[in-house]
Amino acid sequence: MSTLVEELACERVRPETDHRILVCGGIPCRSLGCRLVKEALEEELQKEGLTGRVPVEIIGCIGDCSLGPSLIVYPEGLVYQKLAPEDARAIVREHLVAGRIVEALLHRDPRSDEILRQREEMPFYREQARLVLRNCGVISAHIDDYLKYRGYAALALALAEMNPEQVIEEVKKSGLRGRGGGGFPTGRKWELVRTAHSDEKFVICNADEGDPGAFMDRNILEGDPHSVIEGIIIAAYAVGAARGYIYVRAEYPMAVHRCREAIAQARQKNFLGDNILETGFSFDLEIRTGAGAFVCGEETALISSLQGTRGDPKPKPPFPAQKGLWGKPTLINNVETVVNIPLIILHGSKRFAELGPEGNRGTKVFALAGKVNHTGLVEVPLGTTLRKIIFDIGGGIPNNKKFKAAQTGGPSGGCLGVESLDLPMDYDSLREAGSIIGSGGLIVMDEESCMVDLARFYLDFNQDESCGKCTPCRIGSKRMLELLQKITEGRGEEQDLEILEQLALLMKNGSLCALGRTAPNPLLSTLRLFRDEYLAHIKERRCPAGVCRSLVRPWINPELCKACGLCARVCPAEAINGEKGVPYEIDLEKCCDCLRCLKECPFNAISQGGISRAEAVD
Repeated sequence: MSTLVEELACERVRPETDHRILVCGGIPCRSLGCRLVKEALEEELQKEGLTGRVPVEIIGCIGDCSLGPSLIVYPEGLVYQKLAPEDARAIVREHLVAGRIVEALLHRDPRSDEILRQREEMPFYREQARLVLRNCGVISAHIDDYLKYRGYAALALALAEMNPEQVIEEVKKSGLRGRGGGGFPTGRKWELVRTAHSDEKFVICNADEGDPGAFMDRNILEGDPHSVIEGIIIAAYAVGAARGYIYVRAEYPMAVHRCREAIAQARQKNFLGDNILETGFSFDLEIRTGAGAFVCGEETALISSLQGTRGDPKPKPPFPAQKGLWGKPTLINNVETVVNIPLIILHGSKRFAELGPEGNRGTKVFALAGKVNHTGLVEVPLGTTLRKIIFDIGGGIPNNKKFKAAQTGGPSGGCLGVESLDLPMDYDSLREAGSIIGSGGLIVMDEESCMVDLARFYLDFNQDESCGKCTPCRIGSKRMLELLQKITEGRGEEQDLEILEQLALLMKNGSLCALGRTAPNPLLSTLRLFRDEYLAHIKERRCPAGVCRSLVRPWINPELCKACGLCARVCPAEAINGEKGVPYEIDLEKCCDCLRCLKECPFNAISQGGISRAEAVD
């Protein structure tokens, strides 16, 4: 592992020895009752006379969402997992009072059955390089905690010892690329804003995270808002901006609350406002909330929304670096991008570039979700293979199912099949494979996932989120969705696939913004990799995965059929025909979907789409 990671690990050792409990407050843990666990802990602490002596705080997501509700007890750093309110009694009386570890609540390695006490010992965390997530799940969101971990040290260094050009040069040498999806070189973007002539400039942090299944920005804003603020201030100093905004969707109420508190704390300590740290540099920051429109993740649409108008994208050029908010040069970086900045300034561009291949330096945070044993936020060096993320870190596919595909980049990305498991997860490799990194969404699918339905789901999302400003996106997405719905309902024709491809090409070449240009990606990638599934829906009127309800019809697998005739004898519609030595077939025009054949077949040769005889009996 990089020496940078080792240095940060040393910096994360808390100097104090007092007990305190940090309860994971990520969305999965909140939905599973982490607040009830916190209340139960406080009640037990009161009974033992420890109220006020052992603080209990809800923090950002610890990382592994499959183990929630979970918490960390300091100073030992022990992780207790899958908790219920009644477990609070054992944690307080055994661990805090008696000094005995509650082993029943610790994580066990599924391979060795070894008890693992701390995060760093667990396979999910052991293979990661948590730099962007360095403080998430480790400290509270309060500025006092952040300062104990060299918080705002990078800002002080930049203001005291570097001029703006030197800051930009260091960012350029680091090789950092925008983590919002486009992958544009960050230092180059800063330079464009710096050299633009204007009496006023702005910095915007894009926290309008709209990809289904993605929650990287949300977790950072909830768990480590000061690292975001510090990165924004350094960026403002570099480009010459005096005002900035964090644009975050209103559906993130805790993130908005934590950021507002953090901004107030930073002002109080003179990290924001006039004459910051008595260096003559002044900059202030505020929160603006959006209504959750996916298109507002696009820079020009975000600016329109910030100005109080409808979030419509604008033609480029001019780019925001030339003419952005209120017509002034504007720097726009996403949350993950700015959180990297303090690391680069504090440790140097060379250290940062130790991780990742040429042209893809640093780490990337992925929101690992779907059919994988350990879901949650995963941070790895760019260039890490898909196989390592899914199987070594994520623990593989549940219930011994086979890996089928992974969707990267959310609604704007594409699918990767089995042949891509050893593909490096970086900007260039994914683009060559027909997908993108995007903001970091990574959804895993197994053999029971329907790729046609997946394409329909993402196109439905994009069609609903289209602003409607340009005809190719407004009409093209509607027509494509109609065709995909037609196919999933068993009414498709082979010529529909050709029409879909033509419409996709039209949208990619003619749409105004990235939403329309990338909306066909899930369809095109699934058509390329899983065309046989589309043809099964069209020609055989069946969904091999058993997902499309209109196509869940009985089907006899000729390779498994023993031609015993039992299915034909129990069929009340006389829809099954065959002869000795020849696999039987079902006449779907006569079939009444009673499924008696499926339940009676002793050879498991009949399936209902992807549903087996055993599942039908259950």
